[in-house]
Amino acid sequence: MIILGIDPGSNITGFGIVETGEGGERLLESGVIRVGTADKDTGIAPEHVLRLQRIHEAVTELIGEFKPDLCAVEMPIYGKNPQSMLKLGRAQAAAMLAALNRQVPVTEYTPKEIKKAVTGNGNASKEQVRFMVETMLQMRQGMSITLDASDALAVALCHIHRGATRSTATYKNWEAFARSNPGRIK
Repeated sequence: MIILGIDPGSNITGFGIVETGEGGERLLESGVIRVGTADKDTGIAPEHVLRLQRIHEAVTELIGEFKPDLCAVEMPIYGKNPQSMLKLGRAQAAAMLAALNRQVPVTEYTPKEIKKAVTGNGNASKEQVRFMVETMLQMRQGMSITLDASDALAVALCHIHRGATRSTATYKNWEAFARSNPGRIK
């Protein structure tokens, strides 16, 4: 089974693709989607809606290349700035929609669930998460990955280790979600 993990962000979205089977977990790819960087010529960062479009396109490309069986996404759940939370939620939605449009089921996990599944501590630091991800995936010494990419890999690993026992439903498309949640659709 191939899991695509996403750590959504309105400037940088991390992704990690992990294959799991009888031999354990194997890293297929990881990296970041940079959407908030300013243009080299103008110095102007792209509008938020264009960032969302880029996230959607990049996740769609990853799905086309790696054909994941499931997409696991970190859920934004708190923040001090409402505007930042809104933008983060939109980035999450862009990634989820890319997966759902390609018929890839989506499962969401809270940051605490992810940290606990990977480190055993729901309050672990990003550096602790990265260390455990590198250890679990037996990454070469000195092969360092960004914190955003390691967070995304942690989301995928969380699903592998906790997904089978989790009761949260996954949906293959928006129609399945609507059928299962009639009270949430207006």
